Amino acid sequence: MSQQISVRQRLSATVASLKPSGIRRFFDLAASMEGVISLGVGEPDFVTPWRVREACIASLERGYTAYTSNAGLIELRREIHKYLEERFAVSYHPEKEIMITVGASEAIDIALRAIVDPGDEVLVVEPCYVSYEPVIRLAGGVPVFLHTRAEQSFKLTPEELEAHITPRTKAIIFCYPNNPTGSTMSAEEWKRLIPILVKHDLLVISDEIYAELSYGQRHESIAALPGMKERTILISGFSKAFAMTGWRLGYVCAPEDLLGGMLKIHQYTMLCAPIMAQMAALEALRHGQADMERMVESYRQRRNFVVQGFKEIGLSCHEPEGAFYAFPSIASTGLDAGEFAERLLMEEKVAVVPGDVFGDSGRGHIRCSYATSLDQLGKALERMGRFVQRLS
Repeated sequence: MSQQISVRQRLSATVASLKPSGIRRFFDLAASMEGVISLGVGEPDFVTPWRVREACIASLERGYTAYTSNAGLIELRREIHKYLEERFAVSYHPEKEIMITVGASEAIDIALRAIVDPGDEVLVVEPCYVSYEPVIRLAGGVPVFLHTRAEQSFKLTPEELEAHITPRTKAIIFCYPNNPTGSTMSAEEWKRLIPILVKHDLLVISDEIYAELSYGQRHESIAALPGMKERTILISGFSKAFAMTGWRLGYVCAPEDLLGGMLKIHQYTMLCAPIMAQMAALEALRHGQADMERMVESYRQRRNFVVQGFKEIGLSCHEPEGAFYAFPSIASTGLDAGEFAERLLMEEKVAVVPGDVFGDSGRGHIRCSYATSLDQLGKALERMGRFVQRLS
């Protein structure tokens, strides 16, 4: 009789210790129920603009089905260079400092694997995207969490940053506009952090996937500020701004030596991003910005609607300055975030994500995506209002 081998023995200790995504748990539960309004998964409710889809179709008709170079189509890298320079005042060399990736998620993964040695500490600003901690651990690093608070609009302070730096600290991950809070950083706020980053010679991974979804002021990339481009890995993509989530297309910009390390990993794992998606992205950058601006204006209106709605039903909520998430406090209800989310789903069929899924800084909050129609948002707020009223 063959000896039974446990799953834990077959898997690496690191993989076995990873927790399933807290976001997906609620999404899967909601998908099994009828009549649920989901404010859970962060995905645009817009279809990819027709001109972008048409460019993909045309590329297929012309026979563009082969591999591209590992770094991606040079035409696309040139367009990204032009786009970033014009929109965010940051300039990267298209042939030496820009690479196309399979979504921003791949870029985050290979950035960490390129710079982290076993035991290196990577600072993570909370609340944060759920993938950061697992990919740091998979790279052999040690995540160290920096806490932000609603009272400070979930912005990192210099004191919190300085307090967590040790001789093992190698890098820090920023995500602004932030998922899940919608907070942003101004140039002046960045400038208060930069002397600390430079003093300790830290690398910066700047996840700017929501950069275009900024309301009231232009997004400020930390890479555009003096002394930061040479130590920053800028990551973005087409999923959010151009409603291209399923196309799985992102890009990473970094100094040549850092990009070269990431390119090694990329060419041995992904090889290249799909050429059809790259051809579509070319059209998005060249002629899709008007479509993007219309989407951003719609998100801004929805942002105003849901923030006011939460206040009216008795849930305090800071006003997001970017992305498409609201992060209201549910402390007044007396429930923790997990219980609130589960009961809301079961009793009123509204799916939200508990804030502590995004780290300890998210306790007492829930994340609600407003990337859905005003009609659906209105119905969700009505149901949530009934639920909160019953609790009080």
